[in-house]
Amino acid sequence: MEKLIINGGKALRGRVKISGAKNAVLPIIAAALLGQNVPSKLEEVPALDDVHTLSAVLEQLGVKAEFDADKNTLLVDSSQIASCEAPYDLVRKMRASFLIIGPLLARCGRAKISLPGGCAIGTRPIDLHLKGFEALGARIDIGHGYIEATAPEGLKGARIYLDFPSVGATENIMMAASMAEGTTIIENPAQEPEIIDLANYLNVMGARVRGAGTNVIKIEGVKSLTGKNYTIIPDRIEAGTYMVAAAMTKGDVYIENAISEHLKPVIAKLKEAGVTIEENIDGIRVVCDRRTKAVDIKTLPYPGFPTDMQAQFMALLTVSEGMGRVTETVFENRFMHVDELKRMGANIRIDGRTSMVEGVDRLHGCAVKATDLRAGAAMVLAGLVAEGETRVGYIHHIDRGYDNLVSKLVMLGADIRRADD
Repeated sequence: MEKLIINGGKALRGRVKISGAKNAVLPIIAAALLGQNVPSKLEEVPALDDVHTLSAVLEQLGVKAEFDADKNTLLVDSSQIASCEAPYDLVRKMRASFLIIGPLLARCGRAKISLPGGCAIGTRPIDLHLKGFEALGARIDIGHGYIEATAPEGLKGARIYLDFPSVGATENIMMAASMAEGTTIIENPAQEPEIIDLANYLNVMGARVRGAGTNVIKIEGVKSLTGKNYTIIPDRIEAGTYMVAAAMTKGDVYIENAISEHLKPVIAKLKEAGVTIEENIDGIRVVCDRRTKAVDIKTLPYPGFPTDMQAQFMALLTVSEGMGRVTETVFENRFMHVDELKRMGANIRIDGRTSMVEGVDRLHGCAVKATDLRAGAAMVLAGLVAEGETRVGYIHHIDRGYDNLVSKLVMLGADIRRADD
């Protein structure tokens, strides 16, 4: 099994370019199913396992999806859709496969998708997706490990209130409603930049989506959409991860492509920790020449502190001066990285949804594992500052969300490599 081998203690210096956003490109690939007659050419598509998996799902539907790794482009030709059923062997790899239901309902009037193994509806609220589809007039059948949605008479516009601003539910409902008859109003939607990016792509294709990024989204349904060329926004979580890496290693890194507007809570907390941040139109420079100070963070839906940066900030707090509190309010079970950080010598105590992190003078390299995507990033960050060698296992999680992580860190001066066990 492949691992990352890290020898810590090197300050990161130089420039790193941020790739297209994982959380923007996946719904946009799904939305490409709506494009008729003309293919969509997506640019700044990151070379991620999740992108390859979703492209494979589209190919199973009879759609052409061709990725050019050299140019970071994905050509999606959905003029013909041969099947409306996504197979279990692909869907089990990635929850984002569920995003194809909305486009298939809108385009074909039917969608059938296998549930990922062990998926408990409601934990990460798939139920909100289903309520939205039902409000638009779809019939939902759940059984024998799959969900089938049908709308033989087409979807009808509706007013939909989301109990929680779920990103996936907002995206799925937006895509379904884009070709529904009449007007759809989504109240209390997610407001992330990735929602705005999806709305922009839909509008380029001919949709009429207004209010993305606010607390009410209005969608006027149209009869058809046409494939178009579109460039994906930079990944704010990747940018935030490199910002924390620069701070932890007492480095000086210019992060090309980073959009300050998308990173306000991360920037604010790093400044509070004593890090120097210089923002301009082309990117963000992060400079740190001393030990950071402990801060408190509390994850919230956008524009609050992102849950996808929680693990990385906890890694920062393990070597900061003083005690910081990390409160997770968005997802359950998102402290699995705590035990791995403690193996490296971190001083962390969990009390319900809050972790108290007392900074230590140094971490010690050892064998750890990436329990999920962002936990994996936290392990890499900890390894960059730990004494000795850190071996990070289960790195397939990291490959799902970080484009060329090892080569980018090496260019910044890190001692990191991939190796087979």
